[in-house]
Amino acid sequence: MRAIVMPALLLTVLAGSATAEQNPAAIRHSIARAAARQVGVTTRYDPAYVRLAYPNGDVPLGRGVCADVIVRAFRAIGVDLQMEIHEDMRRNFAAYPHGWGLAAPDRNIDHRRVPNLMRYFERRSKRVAAEAPYEPGDIIAWRLPGGLYHIGIAAEDNVPGKGRPYMIHNIGAGARREDILHSFAIIGHYRW
Repeated sequence: MRAIVMPALLLTVLAGSATAEQNPAAIRHSIARAAARQVGVTTRYDPAYVRLAYPNGDVPLGRGVCADVIVRAFRAIGVDLQMEIHEDMRRNFAAYPHGWGLAAPDRNIDHRRVPNLMRYFERRSKRVAAEAPYEPGDIIAWRLPGGLYHIGIAAEDNVPGKGRPYMIHNIGAGARREDILHSFAIIGHYRW
């Protein structure tokens, strides 16, 4: 069965890549919609370390952290950030943050860490200027009080009368769509 599924997945990824080159805005809207579909499904914040399948490993859909919102949304467009980050870290471990005391990449957790997601997007040249307008599907990283990191995805709709998008994120109570764009210090703005 796996041999049958993998070629179909490969065709989907290749078709998605061609579509992305032809219509990047459509891909970003797909990311935003995939993030929005997590609201009400991922209902718990759970940072527990879990051994995951590889590739396409995931914690149960009902739980996760802010990074899982990003990972799941990207899988909807055929990009497996677990595999992408793991493979990039295997080749370029020194280019990634080392705040966890690891001597080598860990495919179970590396893609679930905000600083690693930020570095991966930077290495892929996905960072946009701080003054760039926000678009659906943009990835925003924040520094929370106490120095913690957080990450979310810009929704397709804006906060009425505010000119800024709702953000889809998980900061402790599951995936939510909230007006939090300027609630914390923005330290990264990325666009796929």
